[in-house]
Amino acid sequence: MRHRANRIRLNQKPDHARLLQRNLVTSLILYEAIRTTRKRARVIQPLIDNLITTAKKKAPHVAIRSINALVSDVNASRKLMEVLAKRYASRPSGFTRVKPVGARKGDGAELVDMALVDAVIATTPTERANAAAAKKTAPKAKKVAATAK
Repeated sequence: MRHRANRIRLNQKPDHARLLQRNLVTSLILYEAIRTTRKRARVIQPLIDNLITTAKKKAPHVAIRSINALVSDVNASRKLMEVLAKRYASRPSGFTRVKPVGARKGDGAELVDMALVDAVIATTPTERANAAAAKKTAPKAKKVAATAK
């Protein structure tokens, strides 16, 4: 019977599932966007919400301990405390967005792009190249405009 079994679980052994969750959460915090399966995204979505809420509401020395219990990288916990807590200070919940991408070629699993809300991310290599080129040309355009005056 299903009595109160309302948590979404992964179909690996518990230790493997726990490590997978930690790695996915850490990657999402560091890179602000990941591509994964729909079920994995649904499993880590409440974990991300809880971590950001903890970083926002608890005292820093308490929040860091509870964050480090789940996040496996020091840079991710630092980013969570310093950057993401400030970014989402006015947002009560709903820190992630899940967008379907299609099916994986090998096994047909449903893939999704999971990203933090309000994150600026270049998704394709051409977009990254265009963004890098725009950054390089922007200062030159300012110099030309300044010398033309």
